Amino acid sequence: MRVLRSAQVGIVVAVDDGLVVPVIRDADAGPLVQLVARRQELVEAAHGHRLRPADLQGGTFTISNLGMLGIDAFQAILNPPQAAILAVGRVCERAVVIDGHLVARPMLTLTVSFDHRVVDGARGARFFETVAAFVEEPAVLIE
Repeated sequence: MRVLRSAQVGIVVAVDDGLVVPVIRDADAGPLVQLVARRQELVEAAHGHRLRPADLQGGTFTISNLGMLGIDAFQAILNPPQAAILAVGRVCERAVVIDGHLVARPMLTLTVSFDHRVVDGARGARFFETVAAFVEEPAVLIE
């Protein structure tokens, strides 16, 4: 098994003539604020048609967000050589039961697709469990 030393995360960006997937290099290193700033730079470069070929290569994991278009949930299609893709739906209030009471809470649907030639299902499920924990308690990302 080959383990990569850093995370190269692609982010799907809609542009006038389709989709592009610029890659945030070493996304697992540095503070969250730096990651957010790099994401913004890449999105602006994509919209300004200023992405370089190197900006679009080497991704190992992709994030696709259709939530901003009002989509509740979807299955994203994995593009090799990516190992996985995370599909992010919209945040909206839904009815949930808490302590026996029906209450409205903001909810989000995430789905993930893994290339099982690269990631086995058990490891993928543990990773997805970690992602869900961060979404449920995002403050831990900035501590």
